[in-house]
Amino acid sequence: MKTTIKELESKLLVTLEGELDTAAAAEVESQLQPLNDNEDKDIVFDCERLEYIASSGLRILLSILKKAKSHGHTVTMKGMNDDIKNVFKMTGFINLFNFE
Repeated sequence: MKTTIKELESKLLVTLEGELDTAAAAEVESQLQPLNDNEDKDIVFDCERLEYIASSGLRILLSILKKAKSHGHTVTMKGMNDDIKNVFKMTGFINLFNFE
């Protein structure tokens, strides 16, 4: 699993590549920790190369969403394939995040 965070003007662009499964969750959570400290930028997750997400991955995203909302910012998901989007639909997460 590969994660990249780039700062673009008023947003943080986070690229997720590979499988965000239980085995990768701890490392990904550590890599995404700077997002929890973010107080001044909206967050965009580029999921174009995300192949799979487990419940542990959803928990990480939900934690980031809660922190961003507490600072008045949005979290947007973009480029999701149909399988990942179906996971978001089945879990109700489709109603929590913004989508492009």
